[in-house]
Amino acid sequence: MSNEPITLTAGDAEVTVLPGNGGRIGGLRVGGTELLRQGDRFGCFPMVPWCGRTRDGRFRDGGTVHQLPLNSPPHAIHGTARDGAWRTARTTTDEAVITYDLVEPWPYPGRVTQAVALTPDTVTLTMSVETYDSSFPAQIGWHPWFNRNLGGEDVELAFSAAWQEERGEDHLPTGKRLDPRPGPWDDCFGMPGGVDVKLTWPGQLELTVASREEWVVLYDEQAEAVCVEPQTGPPNGLNTAPRLVTPLEPLEASTTWSWRRL
Repeated sequence: MSNEPITLTAGDAEVTVLPGNGGRIGGLRVGGTELLRQGDRFGCFPMVPWCGRTRDGRFRDGGTVHQLPLNSPPHAIHGTARDGAWRTARTTTDEAVITYDLVEPWPYPGRVTQAVALTPDTVTLTMSVETYDSSFPAQIGWHPWFNRNLGGEDVELAFSAAWQEERGEDHLPTGKRLDPRPGPWDDCFGMPGGVDVKLTWPGQLELTVASREEWVVLYDEQAEAVCVEPQTGPPNGLNTAPRLVTPLEPLEASTTWSWRRL
């Protein structure tokens, strides 16, 4: 099937899925108000087969060291699937399933499937990575750019984390865990009970980002948007906390955004 844009609707919620632009969510409108920053690089893109920065673009799989392109020198960042064209597998009025085949520069064959399911007050994103060939380490995550301002007061973030990964000068976790610190952030937090972050635009909307995964990166150093990124491991996780994709066991993760009017 094609990679043309897909529009999903449920109640007064509308989601635009852009298979041809990295499988990203191009927009989420609630009652006509756009929640995601607009632009080809923004919306919400899938991070796969790794999340955040991989140190020097290198990761080890057994005795083999693989080199990835340094698209955020000196590191490789956010995977390869956001740069590719996905294809539509099926779609209804409120659900879409799109796929992406892993190709060079990722060194292993595999397939990524992403499902987007919309209800009047939630959107659920589910992603899986599977292989019918060699096993390989991988990560799954999402990188939404939520508009900081919807026309009223700026958004407020609320969350409770068990720890914050200490960030080195190279923007990668040092391996040391700290008590959570106040922002601004470009930092990874641990939530062993699952990701649960609340965004509140005072007097307008409250939105909760939830996931069974225990890692989330918060990024709020830009004036236009804030990012709440649930993922299956920390930055540089291909090296420090790899999750193995095997022919018998795919890697799967999901996140749900739920909202209510204030």
